[in-house]
Amino acid sequence: MRISPARRAAIERMSVTLLIVTSAVMIIVGKADQVAFQSVRNSVMDVAAPALDLLSRPAAAFDAAADRVRSFVTVYRDNTRLAEDNERLLGWQQVALRLSAENAELRELSKLVPEPAISFVTARVIADSGGAYARSVMVNAGRDNGVARGQAAIIGEGLVGRVAEVGSRAARILLITDLNSRVPVVVDGSGQRAILAGDNSARPRLRYADAAGAIRIGDRIVTSGQGGVFPPGLAVGVVAGVDGEGAWVEPYAALSRVDYLRLVDYGLAESLPNPLSISARGGRRAEPGVGGPPTLRR
Repeated sequence: MRISPARRAAIERMSVTLLIVTSAVMIIVGKADQVAFQSVRNSVMDVAAPALDLLSRPAAAFDAAADRVRSFVTVYRDNTRLAEDNERLLGWQQVALRLSAENAELRELSKLVPEPAISFVTARVIADSGGAYARSVMVNAGRDNGVARGQAAIIGEGLVGRVAEVGSRAARILLITDLNSRVPVVVDGSGQRAILAGDNSARPRLRYADAAGAIRIGDRIVTSGQGGVFPPGLAVGVVAGVDGEGAWVEPYAALSRVDYLRLVDYGLAESLPNPLSISARGGRRAEPGVGGPPTLRR
């Protein structure tokens, strides 16, 4: 039987009205008797739970299958990328082998003398002679441990100083901030040479730098290798300021908080002069700037 448009409109209005009334009744009943309404709702949930679980399983299975497909695609892409990387590495391996053979041949032709092996001793700072007139520390390693004058004292960050005095079981390290410390350095990048001179302050200064060369804040300072005391390339510090008298350098190493030092033998100790000389009265005069009563480290 065909329903007329007017009757269909009346049914739709009645349906909307019925839904509104039903919702209002449910709200009123829920407010009036929350216990009973909660019980009804729990019963509806219990009845609907198996059906919802059954309906959710295909969606979960589809998600799992999609994850497996994505995993397969990812593994395929990774495998392709690794194969390409392996091919490139094999090419570089051949280049490295060829360069190694050429290097060995050139060394043989030029009779190049290889650099000597570098040895080092790790020592603990046991005393600090820091004061108004000296900047040095004492370590618990000496001749018995292979320590010699002229060895470089470094830590991971950079140069700390050099071994100035050596006993059988202890040694004294002259820091780069000491008034008597002079280290030939070079400005990394520009190649400008200078002397890093300590003045017993926390920041040594650059002396005898080329006036025509510009030294800027942030320039890296490394040893130049001149003078035969330190090898070239040891990190020293960074330019922290520039004024009319020159530039001062912030050392990479925190010299006030050094607990352990690495005393490195670069084979340059023989180039240093004798540390002691005979005075007019027949006594011995020690190298300046490394004296003074030590302060024990705890």
